[in-house]
Amino acid sequence: MSVSPPREVMTYDIVIVGAGPAGLAAAIHLKDLARRADKNISICIVEKGAEVGAHLLSGAVLNPQALHELIPDWQSKGAPLNCPVTKDEFFYLTQTNKYKLPTPPPMKNHGNYIIKLGEFAKWLAHEAAARGVEIYPGIAAVEIIEGDQGRIKGIITGDMGRSTEDQPGANFTPGIEIHGTYTLIGEGCRGYLAEKLMDRFQLRHNKAPQAYALGIKELWEVDPMHHKEALVVHTVGWPLDAKTYGGSFIYHLPHNQIAVGLVVGLDYTNPTLSPFAEMQKFKTHPAIRPLFEKGTRLAYGAKALNEGGWQSIPTLAFPGGLLLGCAAGLLNVPQIKGIHTAMKSGIEAAKTIWRTWETKPALITSYEENVKNSWAGRSLYKARNIRPSFKKGLCGALAYSALDQYILRGKAPWTFTHAQPDYQTLKPKKEGKELVYPKPDGKVTFDLLSSVFLSNTSHREDAPKHLKVLNTKKHLETNVAIYGAPETYYCPAGVYEIREDDKGAPFLQINHANCIHCKTCDIKDPEQNIKWEPPEGGSGPLYQGM
Repeated sequence: MSVSPPREVMTYDIVIVGAGPAGLAAAIHLKDLARRADKNISICIVEKGAEVGAHLLSGAVLNPQALHELIPDWQSKGAPLNCPVTKDEFFYLTQTNKYKLPTPPPMKNHGNYIIKLGEFAKWLAHEAAARGVEIYPGIAAVEIIEGDQGRIKGIITGDMGRSTEDQPGANFTPGIEIHGTYTLIGEGCRGYLAEKLMDRFQLRHNKAPQAYALGIKELWEVDPMHHKEALVVHTVGWPLDAKTYGGSFIYHLPHNQIAVGLVVGLDYTNPTLSPFAEMQKFKTHPAIRPLFEKGTRLAYGAKALNEGGWQSIPTLAFPGGLLLGCAAGLLNVPQIKGIHTAMKSGIEAAKTIWRTWETKPALITSYEENVKNSWAGRSLYKARNIRPSFKKGLCGALAYSALDQYILRGKAPWTFTHAQPDYQTLKPKKEGKELVYPKPDGKVTFDLLSSVFLSNTSHREDAPKHLKVLNTKKHLETNVAIYGAPETYYCPAGVYEIREDDKGAPFLQINHANCIHCKTCDIKDPEQNIKWEPPEGGSGPLYQGM
């Protein structure tokens, strides 16, 4: 029996999990507060992606409000905000036509910027490093360390060099313990440690279930004739049916590039719905296809989004730490934005920690109050009823949203809720129509595997498997027999396949190497029988220019 060597221990004042906008903003602002007081606070950030920005994916249009607060001189420091939005357009699509609608107030983007989130995060990381923050990419945080009286005292990073059988290999290196006075969790949507902490400390008690969506995104270089730099376009309607929440975005970046994507709510009911195939289908619309016919697809990615809003925000503080950004569900759904609210949560985390630094209480309860009373929290409160209203169907939701935003201005004396988690919404396959999608043409529409190739996804072939089916018998009896294997439809990377053995019996094949860490399987599996765990640090997608 092999014995693993003891773990190295590193100690900092603050440990941050995730080098996204929330974690980086927290580190930058806390360092600035300490510098102004002529004090030092040691901070480290661990990031599971191979580099900062490798796993970040968003549309993305940035509201710079939090950036103005965090780094007021960002323009002179070269922040990569080079495309101020000049025009918004909003359309309702049918299968053959488009109808222009008034742009809803939350979706108006005057003063905002079309950005590439990975590039923005790298710039924030440069600013953090210049202040003395230590950033460690390629390091996955896999465990929480619980200390005296239940206070979290840090994290354990993942081992490197384990075999497929999860045994130490020839190049085995054990993970390390990183201790801190406070641990800030900014892993993004459906964060692995965030979920553990929410269960451990019952942070979801008396909260509505979190709601999710899956966003599919592509980056294109297009014919200049069809490019309109700084234009922002959103659509609702086709190809999704009236009962399925979702919509598209088309953002015209500089250099004849277009970011295009489709967001599909994961509370859909048809188990044969494929968000990836719906995205490909969207590009065939007569008003959309000309944009891409003479273009070149440059990159592809997919990511889950939190859409629960105000009523689904968990308790944000736990003994010894705080939840930040999308790990806390702070996306503003009608605005289709979460970067600025994530950054604001990081700023408020830094302020709250600094105010209590002398006493260092285990539970910083004022953090949640500060977030909810900030402009970010107020915007989430005003938007709280928009996403739940789509349970009424598209037409009813558009009518209600107009009432809510134009007349009531987000101040309705009621709050809708999310009645059930997304994994409970699928109907048996026999109760619905099986969706059939057109074959890709290789010009405007594409297959899954060629798409995954553009995500630059990489996993060591002999690494431990990070996607696990807890009960294979239950999977066959439920997923396959009742729902028709929905994971083979919703996965945007072709990870799951139903095969037959030499006796003709079905079995599930998991192509772990394809995984782009979107977390959809962890969210949507009807029996919660599929679990995603962090693979070896540095694995997964390496998004370029996304």
